[in-house]
Amino acid sequence: MEKFDNIDDYIADLKDKRIKSPTCSNTRYNLGIAYLSKRDFMEAEREFIGAINESPKLAEAYVQLGGIAMQRGDLEGCLSYNISATQQRPFFAVPWGNIGFVYMQQGNVDKAIGALKRAIKYDHNFVQALATLGSAHYHEGNVDDCIEVCEKAVKLAEHFGPAWNNLALCYSDKGDYAKAIDCADKATESGFEVPVELMAELDAHR
Repeated sequence: MEKFDNIDDYIADLKDKRIKSPTCSNTRYNLGIAYLSKRDFMEAEREFIGAINESPKLAEAYVQLGGIAMQRGDLEGCLSYNISATQQRPFFAVPWGNIGFVYMQQGNVDKAIGALKRAIKYDHNFVQALATLGSAHYHEGNVDDCIEVCEKAVKLAEHFGPAWNNLALCYSDKGDYAKAIDCADKATESGFEVPVELMAELDAHR
């Protein structure tokens, strides 16, 4: 793989390749990723759409477009692009995880659980999907199910704050404050902002 001193040199090289092979979807996809790293979302979007026009089955490009939509606060756009990704690659876990996340944001917990379970079925170690599924189970009042999936998430990624936060909520609900405090502290150490009300409740039991 070629080495570049900076991202602008890499972009210039990719642009040159795109001129020489204008129908190469991989070059356009890589260019989109490079623009994303510069947070140039408009140029990234243009390249991902170009990549899809050349290779309509390029599921990863749909996922990236979904991410750009999410960055703009466009949940419906994010959902639509990720659904398109699953239509091209049904066993691709990432878009299923994103679909589950969007459904949770929209308050559609049943649909979220269905999508997240599919994501985990296709990738057993998908930490983000496990933690989001934990949130969905907690929302439904299924504390033990939340604990099960979030314990797995933190075994896979010991510094994944959202899963520790879910566990803190669950153990607090169960009255196991020692465990809840430990989980909340680990969430905080991971950079996650534990809700003020939960911390106040736990601090009263320290």
